[in-house]
Amino acid sequence: MLSLISKRATRACSIGHVRLGGDAPVVVQSMTNTDTADYLKTAIQCAELARAGSELVRITVNTPEAAAAVPLIRDHLDKMNCDVPLIGDFHYNGHRLLTEHPACAEALAKYRINPGNVGFGKKKDEQFAQMVELACRYDKPVRIGVNWGSLDQDLLARVMDENSRLAQPLDATEMMRHAMVTSALESAAKAEEVGLAGERIILSCKVSSVQDLIAIYRELSRRADYALHLGLTEAGMGSKGIVASTAALSVLLQEGIGDTIRVSLTPEPGGARTQEVVVAQEILQTMGLRAFTPMVAACPGCGRTTSTLFQELAGEVQDFVRARMPEWKLRYDGAENMTLAVMGCIVNGPGESKHANIGISLPGTGEAPSMPVYEDGEKTVTLKGENVTGEFKEIIERYVERTYKKKLQA
Repeated sequence: MLSLISKRATRACSIGHVRLGGDAPVVVQSMTNTDTADYLKTAIQCAELARAGSELVRITVNTPEAAAAVPLIRDHLDKMNCDVPLIGDFHYNGHRLLTEHPACAEALAKYRINPGNVGFGKKKDEQFAQMVELACRYDKPVRIGVNWGSLDQDLLARVMDENSRLAQPLDATEMMRHAMVTSALESAAKAEEVGLAGERIILSCKVSSVQDLIAIYRELSRRADYALHLGLTEAGMGSKGIVASTAALSVLLQEGIGDTIRVSLTPEPGGARTQEVVVAQEILQTMGLRAFTPMVAACPGCGRTTSTLFQELAGEVQDFVRARMPEWKLRYDGAENMTLAVMGCIVNGPGESKHANIGISLPGTGEAPSMPVYEDGEKTVTLKGENVTGEFKEIIERYVERTYKKKLQA
């Protein structure tokens, strides 16, 4: 695994059993989109996200009913043997909900505070301090999450006024970036003044623009040593959201910036919330920073591959290994590092298949209808007939069983 920790926070922060910062791996997190007051539906989605690979799950806590549901969600997850830490997302009334619902404050593993939405006027600092004091009382870390769409307007007016008096004022884009970083750092300083230790603070400054996000986090990393949570806010739907998130996060991760990430995709109507977890994992894995599930290499196809068989097989194999990985993770060590290749013709098929732990070279247009399989560079069998997909899955399963050391059973 590539090690990029030169700019990462040296102060480690624990969120439940999950560790951030220092030499800990970059952590994947996600957020539910259920009504938190519906504790059963929310617990089920939390478990789905955790099973997909989300190591932290954030839930909205916006009403007394939602706050009352939090300990029920935690209890239900525990009964499902799902120990994923829960993060409470608070806006406007978090100080009151945490005070009036101590079981909620206790059940959460971390609080997220938006300094732009914590209160207004004189109450703003009081309510921010109240939430930090509660975090100290319950020994919870806090993410101070600044968003451009809800930036503290008093702070923005102040820094704009200061900027206007400079001999060379910042332009509008630079001003926005400066205001975001200022909000995060000043809020962190206030939290420490109240009594929250620096290693219990995580910062985020979320925007929708790739270049703005990169610039802001470079500045945050330069000026502070807090753990940093990365992610575009409102990344978008489908390929746009995936590409934008990948572009932004990859640059920062390559520079060693970031301790936890979220890919904030807008799901298709009825689409799986877990897609954002898969994308976040694939960003980290394709960069060589972590391994989560076997990666499948597959050729893009050309005029030699007019059959759709290799495309169908590649999709089936990718779905198969991702579905099997939760059980493999419990039973074996290292299966997530396995590499697979599903190739479409003789040009690169055998060569790519030999480079993978397991590879199959399917026949291109006009080639003989046989499909050689290679394991660790050696041809082991040639598949033919109608059940190639089933037979190839069995080969993968047997390879995992004999190759990866079994974990000791309790």
